[in-house]
Amino acid sequence: MVCIYTDGGARYNPGPGGYGIVQIYNGQRKELSGGFRLTTNNRMELMGCIVALRELEHRDKPVALYSDSSYVVNGISKGWAKGWRKRGWVKADRQPAVNPDLWGQLLDLVEGLDITFNWVKGHNGNPFNERCDELAVASARQPDLPVDVGYKG
Repeated sequence: MVCIYTDGGARYNPGPGGYGIVQIYNGQRKELSGGFRLTTNNRMELMGCIVALRELEHRDKPVALYSDSSYVVNGISKGWAKGWRKRGWVKADRQPAVNPDLWGQLLDLVEGLDITFNWVKGHNGNPFNERCDELAVASARQPDLPVDVGYKG
């Protein structure tokens, strides 16, 4: 099984943001991170999952993804995002879904994978979640971050 931990955040929300990823497979650990000049917490939570799955090498193995974002975990596990896409990115309450560009990418990436999304309490001593947070914060503080072209602030 491949274990993936992700985290994301934005300073001042919206503001400079970053994501961090720790992937563990067969005793090997891989870390990834990145950031954007102006973005939101939720966009960076989604981006962490997207980048992790884009970079996934062992697509034939079961994947357990851990995130401290209820927004992301519920959006996938409870089928909310699939429903939003089916309704033209409109939520059940007839309000527009936020971040449809990233939700669409994430839905496409999970297609065909044996994947479970699991919620983990953030800032609670889980070493992998804490490391993801460190990576995300460090990324958000980098100079000359790229533009998050999908962010409509």
